[in-house]
Amino acid sequence: MSVPTRVIDDVVIKFAGDSGDGMQLTGSQFTNNTALIGNDLSTFPDFPAEIRAPQGTVPGVSGYQLHFSSNRIFTPGDSCDVLVAMNAAALKVNLKMLKKGGIIIANTDGFDTKNLRLANYPEGANPLEDGTVSGYELYKIDVTKLTREALKDIQMGVKEKDRAKNMFVLGFLYWLYNRDMQSTFSFLHDKFSSKPEILESNIKAIQAGYNFGDTIEAFTSRYKVEKAKLPAGNYRGITGNTALAYGLIAASQMSSLPLFLGTYPITPASDILHELARHKNFGIRTFQAEDEIAGISAAIGAAYGGSLGVTTTSGPGMALKTEAMGLAVMLEIPLVIVNIQRGGPSTGLPTKTEQSDLLQAYYGRNGECPMPVISTATPSDCFDVAYEAVRIAVQHMTPVILLSDGYIANGSEPWRYPQSKDLQPIEVTFKKQLAEGEEKYLPYQRDEKLVRPWAVPGTAGLEHRIGGLEKEAITGNVSYDPDNHEAMVKTREAKVDLIADYIPEQTLDSGPEQGDVLVLGWGSTYGAIKSAAAELQEQGKSVAHAHLRYLRPFPRNLGAMLQNYKHILVPEINNGQLIKIIRDKFLVDAKAYNKIKGVPITRTELVSVISELLA
Repeated sequence: MSVPTRVIDDVVIKFAGDSGDGMQLTGSQFTNNTALIGNDLSTFPDFPAEIRAPQGTVPGVSGYQLHFSSNRIFTPGDSCDVLVAMNAAALKVNLKMLKKGGIIIANTDGFDTKNLRLANYPEGANPLEDGTVSGYELYKIDVTKLTREALKDIQMGVKEKDRAKNMFVLGFLYWLYNRDMQSTFSFLHDKFSSKPEILESNIKAIQAGYNFGDTIEAFTSRYKVEKAKLPAGNYRGITGNTALAYGLIAASQMSSLPLFLGTYPITPASDILHELARHKNFGIRTFQAEDEIAGISAAIGAAYGGSLGVTTTSGPGMALKTEAMGLAVMLEIPLVIVNIQRGGPSTGLPTKTEQSDLLQAYYGRNGECPMPVISTATPSDCFDVAYEAVRIAVQHMTPVILLSDGYIANGSEPWRYPQSKDLQPIEVTFKKQLAEGEEKYLPYQRDEKLVRPWAVPGTAGLEHRIGGLEKEAITGNVSYDPDNHEAMVKTREAKVDLIADYIPEQTLDSGPEQGDVLVLGWGSTYGAIKSAAAELQEQGKSVAHAHLRYLRPFPRNLGAMLQNYKHILVPEINNGQLIKIIRDKFLVDAKAYNKIKGVPITRTELVSVISELLA
């Protein structure tokens, strides 16, 4: 008897299991399949904080949350409709995130005595049997046994067969949500074409999971989410780090500058290095240095030599790069410094998200050392922000800090990718010779933007001194004169401040131009703020949302915008950093909402906080 199909608007699924259960791969394959269907989507991979946490324990749980819908969505969801729990620890960690009445798909093999003990359940307790999951729709499936049965004719060890458990689950979910499996078959053929036994085991496991859905009688419905009504264009699913790498590549091509990445691997920034290393066909050079200091120093050398210099890192790496960043400011050369923020201080929470490096970006160098700071808001936004960071760096002869975070970097969403003809060219001018009437090259002679010329070393007649000692205005000679030092400090700051004349004015993302509450955000709080503001606006509340891309300098009209609202709310995944700068710069009584738990702020939290302000 066929199971009827229900059409629903949106679903949030959380895949959770041990770090060796392949939940990230399962989630990403279901995501790719979802993108091909045309649903809008948002994801949140949740990695264990420890590289090799003990198997079966709570610290070892790996998760992947996917929200997909026939409507526009902006977050991976506050809570889940479906929880796939491969073991007892996965259920223990994630049950609080499941909606009451939600579906639990539990691998019963992961709830044996050993797994229950490792997950720290009391002796004799089993959450699948003792009422812990009452109020939920529980489906117990012995995934391990069924996978082994499906692969009984393949000559592989039991351990190798068990690695296909995640594919069984994926096949079952493809059945549950009426999906075609061809996209995953194609992926597996590409990945395992040289390993036929592994390829066959994965394909058989997927098919077994799908067929199991056809034979099980417990489910009374299958589900279908229709294609979303997105703006016309060509789309692909993309993560923040991949989009950021593509933005750098595009900027390199449109500026005709060869891209050089000098970096050191660090979570969660390493994927940018991996992605750029794949694109040597665009003339990209990637250099994995021995440490963070060598990475940025090499990028500075590349920029001095006329290349697009880039370095990538996370918060602890930013701390190591600070002296070299000061050198780049003193030299006034273009450089893009990418910081994919994570929980700190020190090693902190290396796989968890945070927005805690804004004050470091503003002030975290010795001396008066101003640098432009811009921030990404979503995974697809990373492309545009990386492109803009390059434009500012090369057209204003300054290092630029680009802030993203782990939530954006690893999350994914549909991206309507641009055509090269749609990209604004990035004009770069090198000084190639002395101007008429110019007797000597003056490396710190400035134009109307206070920008000095960019001269490639080796150009005849344009030899000049470099180094970290203070420069004499215009000549660039070393100077210890106190009046000159003050003038140069003020000039370097004024140059950064003038960038405000060459960036867009701040606009509202939504809401009235005057009203009761303006929610001012930056970075990865975008989706939660947008969703919360929309919910309250539908209720007739006077709530607006503005999101900052340009953090230093601020857009010219930001101060005037803030004066149009009775209350300013600044939500941040830190202990209150942007709000300190906003209060200092604009003297407004802004209110903070802060969360420092390694996870994103949710829509529900913000609706509650904004409602309190309105009251």
